[in-house]
Amino acid sequence: MGSTTPTGPFGSAQATHRPRGQLVHGAVTTSGRVLVLNATYEPINVCTVRRAVVLLLKEKAELLDQAAWRLHSEHQTHPRPTVIRLTAYVKVPRDTHRRKITRRAVFARDSWTCQYCGSRSNLTVDHVIPRSKGGSAEWDNIVACCAPCNRRKGDHLPHQANMHPKTAPRAPSPHIFIHVATPTIPPAWRQWLPEAA
Repeated sequence: MGSTTPTGPFGSAQATHRPRGQLVHGAVTTSGRVLVLNATYEPINVCTVRRAVVLLLKEKAELLDQAAWRLHSEHQTHPRPTVIRLTAYVKVPRDTHRRKITRRAVFARDSWTCQYCGSRSNLTVDHVIPRSKGGSAEWDNIVACCAPCNRRKGDHLPHQANMHPKTAPRAPSPHIFIHVATPTIPPAWRQWLPEAA
């Protein structure tokens, strides 16, 4: 997990020091992330290009979509995967509500939008029922909120501040964690992610 582009059968012949997760082909810099689908075609994870190529070489996954350019080693050329599908089904836990709640996960669930005014800048999170008033730190009580709305609502209950979330907060679908794992959704992934369509 160093800061260099992978070498050997996983890397480019032009390997030099790059930011983590970045591969370069010619003048084009491409994010080094690959969407992983279960055997049922359900999206379950995001992995590095290196990990995806290892799974393909071990025949634990099949290639569903690839970039226009290829990965080169001294003796071999490999497609640069963008979407792979596992050949064996992996059981995925469905207890999303037990996953750690992070700011990025809340923002992704709420489409990176303040749930009070619709702003998409200066986001933070808000407890709909303040913790001081008995509110919990659970998915169904936390929303994305811009800093001005957060200050305006303060420590008040929704009816006291006359501020109610546009969408009732709830535990997100597992697909949300794909959105959390990468800042932008590549076009090749969109058909597999309902939220990105």
